[in-house]
Amino acid sequence: MRFYIAFFMFMSSFFCFSQEVPKVFLAEATNSFPHVRDVAISPNGHEVMFTAQSVMGNLSAIVTSKKVNNTWTKAEVVSFSGQFFDLEPFYSHDGLTLYFVSSRALDPTDLEPKDFDIWYVERPTLKDAWSEPKNMGSPINTEHGEFYPSIADNGNFYFTRDNTELKTKDDIYVSAFINNRYETPKKLGDVINSEGYEYNAFIAPDESYLLFGSYNRTDGFGSGDLYISFKTDEGWTIAKNLGNTINSDKMDYCPFVDTKTNTLYFTSKRDQTNILQEKPLTTEEFITELNKAGNGSSSLYQVSIDDLLSKQE
Repeated sequence: MRFYIAFFMFMSSFFCFSQEVPKVFLAEATNSFPHVRDVAISPNGHEVMFTAQSVMGNLSAIVTSKKVNNTWTKAEVVSFSGQFFDLEPFYSHDGLTLYFVSSRALDPTDLEPKDFDIWYVERPTLKDAWSEPKNMGSPINTEHGEFYPSIADNGNFYFTRDNTELKTKDDIYVSAFINNRYETPKKLGDVINSEGYEYNAFIAPDESYLLFGSYNRTDGFGSGDLYISFKTDEGWTIAKNLGNTINSDKMDYCPFVDTKTNTLYFTSKRDQTNILQEKPLTTEEFITELNKAGNGSSSLYQVSIDDLLSKQE
């Protein structure tokens, strides 16, 4: 009996994070793309960027939509994307710099892709156009792949690195921002990183928590799941699975939080196709069911995490 009580309490720690069912985000702005992923919302909330990809995921561009009269406009490819393989945008706290990932060569005339690096574009004001892309260089970028930038208010730079020289897979790193420069990145400890894949880390602006994705952990629900770790005086807490309301048995990844509303936005390949039909579908109904968000393609979702964060206060 004690075993079952302990087991129930253990499993409850995974399931209690959120009772709210995630809802599709930006369905009208994203439904013309086969796959969409890794959303970023500007600090003023009037601009959103996400990645749009081909069916096979081998063509990738960053697209944007703007909020006009409380309605999101039709998504368009941003000025600095559309030629090379670009993904994973992230706004600076003032919205004047946008970081992103690209396999483009350092020489803009060279069309051959290189390893993935973190790049950025700038604009003088929110109404101005973006600059030409600039590579972040050392010590953030190396000969290995760097992905998914996320920056705390103090400038500390979190990202994923695929270092093929290590026994581990993808790992999450942080580069401390000291005296207006980035220090040599350090891999986060084993309460977050494992021998498997850890990726897509979102750092809270005050560094109070870290959300990230991990693949096929023993406490997972299948494929990739989202996890959270809180920062304490003793360091980062052991990462916990966000539970089976947020996570599914498919790939769940790319977290982003609007900290003004404690809304979690993330990408999921969950399949909610209705395969049990009460009556024969018309051609139009059949096509609608095939193409709806939640059909197994990557889609954007949103859910409140107020309860999760309030428990840590």
